[in-house]
Amino acid sequence: MVYSPDRLSRKYAYQIVLTEEFARQGVEVIFLKSPKATTPEEELALQLQGMIAEYERAQILERTRRGKKYRAKCGSVSVLGGAPYGYQYIKRNTTNGNDASYNVIEKEANVVKKMFRLYTQEGLSLTKITDSLNSQGIPTRTGKSRWKTSTISGILKNPAYKGKACYGKTEQKETQKVTRISRLKGGYSSRGTSNHVRPKEEWIEIPVPAIISEEIFEHAQELFERNKRLASRRTKEPSLLQGLVVCSECSYSLYRECSRTTAKKRIYYYRCRGTDNFRFENGRICSNRPIRQDYLEELVWEQIVRLLEEPTLIREEIERRYKDAFNSNSTLKRKEIVNRELNRVNV
Repeated sequence: MVYSPDRLSRKYAYQIVLTEEFARQGVEVIFLKSPKATTPEEELALQLQGMIAEYERAQILERTRRGKKYRAKCGSVSVLGGAPYGYQYIKRNTTNGNDASYNVIEKEANVVKKMFRLYTQEGLSLTKITDSLNSQGIPTRTGKSRWKTSTISGILKNPAYKGKACYGKTEQKETQKVTRISRLKGGYSSRGTSNHVRPKEEWIEIPVPAIISEEIFEHAQELFERNKRLASRRTKEPSLLQGLVVCSECSYSLYRECSRTTAKKRIYYYRCRGTDNFRFENGRICSNRPIRQDYLEELVWEQIVRLLEEPTLIREEIERRYKDAFNSNSTLKRKEIVNRELNRVNV
């Protein structure tokens, strides 16, 4: 029992799929605010109501985006919906007519100043800053005692700390890569979209209380750009399997690292991220050892050449994957449902 078709789904296509799936299972769907679709005319009315609901949803989203963009250009903090580390978000008070605002939390602001000082003045890396904060037991916003380099990097790149919070920094786009979470699910992602950073020219600046000076913030951004160009981990010469190798034990991707022998010869390895102690609170979560880059790439290249010389191997692999998919639990369950429906029709 559903209040109206748009409460079942705002997308008309989803409504049709769901109602048909319920019908196959012998479940009747009743809409309280819509006539029962027993005649072609009532079926058409139900379909029109679904399409209008989808159009209404698109209109609401567009008006909401326009309204938020207008308030952001007017300098309203309410469109941000929250505050980063170092600030407290004060909600809008409709009774007093006060708009939302940011209040500086002195204890957290001192930690932010310390991060910028360690990075810009003392020249520490993100990893060393992380180790310093963790060794001192400084809590994060959520109360955890362990910081991550990605969190500190986000703080050092956030323009809100120089007094200019930005709206519209990201946008929803189709997912472009397979993440570790989707790999653990067999390559399936429950969300078809993800956040992507928009060009800085499209950001809308909103004035907020500054924690550091604009000169210090810009100096930090210059260091980020310089380190990005000169970092030793920067892949100047791409490898054959760059971004393609995944650990079979923990599903983390492998990255390339370099070591030197006694003869000062460079040897490159593919190393699993799950074997790095500094990335996890309780140490490494994977026991796989690094793999020599030249050994692995030579083995993979031999297999590629073999596939090119024997196309039948590709056909056999496709047939094997097809059989695995056909014999999966979801496929067998669907086959049982179809057989049950056919038997009921025949009876």
